Amino acid sequence: MNLLGMIGGTSWHSTIEYYRLLNELIGEEIGSDQNPPLLLYSLNVKLMRENDPEKIKKSYLEISQKLENAGAKAIIICANTPHLVFDFVQPKINIPILHIADAIAKEAKQRGYKTLGLLGTKPTMTKTFLQGRLEEKHQIKTIIPAQEDIEKTHGFISEELTQGKFTENAKNFYLKQIQLLQDRGAEAIILGCTELPMLIKKTDTAIALLDTTQLHAAMAAKFILKD
Repeated sequence: MNLLGMIGGTSWHSTIEYYRLLNELIGEEIGSDQNPPLLLYSLNVKLMRENDPEKIKKSYLEISQKLENAGAKAIIICANTPHLVFDFVQPKINIPILHIADAIAKEAKQRGYKTLGLLGTKPTMTKTFLQGRLEEKHQIKTIIPAQEDIEKTHGFISEELTQGKFTENAKNFYLKQIQLLQDRGAEAIILGCTELPMLIKKTDTAIALLDTTQLHAAMAAKFILKD
């Protein structure tokens, strides 16, 4: 099995989901009496809350280099928002970073979706590291919430979900946003925050939900088992 490096901690709640999924998915292939070797670096989420792009990029580069030097054959960033470091970090290391947008695109293409609604943190929704890659590399269009709803969409994630708080108020807000995105032409919804699938379940809405945590973990599991 290929040794995978994991960068987690943003938040630790979602990192647990990644770790669980990777072990379960690999176990389905090799037997539940075994588990894959993994290298996990869990950073302090305070780094992201400081909102210093240069410090974030530098930290992720240092961590990625440590994982590469420790023998990792690829890296998975266990969250959506930190993928903003991808274009900075990837050229400076010699192993691939498994990009979450590529995992989303693979599923969308298999289902024939060309327009996706996107929910996540403000950077995930408004910057190009996810939307841009989906459009430029995969020709998939994304729709985000209306300008007046972006701050609230971000707020629930940063103030509640990443701290392990999952409330009915937050759930009702996101379900309303899902309906609004569907009304504007979304064929499916990207749950672009790794805590969102803990709050919103597939049975909560009729439109298809793309769980980025599940899709990303499946991509990583495939890499681990790759010959």
